[in-house]
Amino acid sequence: MKKNEEKTKHEIIEDIELDIPEDEIWTYQIPGLAAPHINREYKNAGIKRALLVIAIVIAVFLSIYFSVRAVSSETFEYKDLGNGTYEFFKFSNTVDTEEIDIDYCLNVRYLKEKESENHDDFYVFEKDESKPISAVREYCFNCDERIKIINIGKDVEVIDGKSFYSCWNLEAIFVDDANENYCDIDGVLYTKDLSKVICYPINHDEYLRQKYGYTIEPAQDSPEFAQYEKDVLTYVLPLETKIVGKLAFNYAEIKNIYLPDTLIEIQTLGFFKSTRLANVYSYIATPDDAYISLPNSLTRIESDAFSYDQDLTYMFIPKNVEYIGHHAFWDTVYDEDGELHGITEIFVELSEDDFHKKVTCGDQWRGKYDYRLFKKSVDVNYSAERKN
Repeated sequence: MKKNEEKTKHEIIEDIELDIPEDEIWTYQIPGLAAPHINREYKNAGIKRALLVIAIVIAVFLSIYFSVRAVSSETFEYKDLGNGTYEFFKFSNTVDTEEIDIDYCLNVRYLKEKESENHDDFYVFEKDESKPISAVREYCFNCDERIKIINIGKDVEVIDGKSFYSCWNLEAIFVDDANENYCDIDGVLYTKDLSKVICYPINHDEYLRQKYGYTIEPAQDSPEFAQYEKDVLTYVLPLETKIVGKLAFNYAEIKNIYLPDTLIEIQTLGFFKSTRLANVYSYIATPDDAYISLPNSLTRIESDAFSYDQDLTYMFIPKNVEYIGHHAFWDTVYDEDGELHGITEIFVELSEDDFHKKVTCGDQWRGKYDYRLFKKSVDVNYSAERKN
């Protein structure tokens, strides 16, 4: 019995040699196992390949279809306000348009593929006049680099001050005369009663250059520059204006601003990074009776109102001011070759005691500059008289 078991074990561990003809090496079938499929098709392989190709074609078609629909839907986003009107929620300039109407909800219909820099020949905007727009949300146009003209329709009732944030090429905002809430003065957006300026477009100077026939800005030492400064770089707010809105003049290319002696408030970031702003004047009836710096009527200067406006050299704060927000005059002074430039001193009409009793000031409302090993705030000259 043991000898038979040993013999069986011995037989199992012996090498098994198969006598396979050389020309059958890739097709030989071992008994009990499936035959190799080398150079042979599986059952129904042709049908399976056809189905795979059809599936791929369908997948590609659906991908293209939904990607086009996504572009169309992502260009305009609206929110149903539930009262038959819509809020313009977000605009993504997927079609590189330079002008847009804000009156009814829009869709994009593509005419053909984009083939050239002429953007207007491959799509059209379609308006749904059953869906009027009554509101424009903050940051709706966020950092757009192509839009130049925005037209506001008659039904728009609410425009957030940050709706056109950092639209670098925006030249003008025009408002339908039938609108009861807003208007424009030559492309600058106001409330209907002119009590608040909402948006001086960042690239409005380009609009004014075209209006007055300038191809480029003249050299400052040329005879033409004085007229250019008056036409393009100077802005006069109307007498009715009481509020400079949030971000109203941010990044504006203006050198001279005339504020009416009716203005009571400059809101947050009102003149933020208007780095060319050199002179702030106030006037009582006409610019001819202007006096330098802020108006006597002003009560509030909010946060970052004049931040980074380093071309300013004089700032007088009248006695009616009750609030100055944080960083209101931040970085309006700088050191160049050991000499201070910009607003190196702030003049205040109130006495020091009255100023601290009456005026609420935010953190670091004054500019600072490098002084030895630390930062020093600019000095405040209290009980000052306005410079003539």
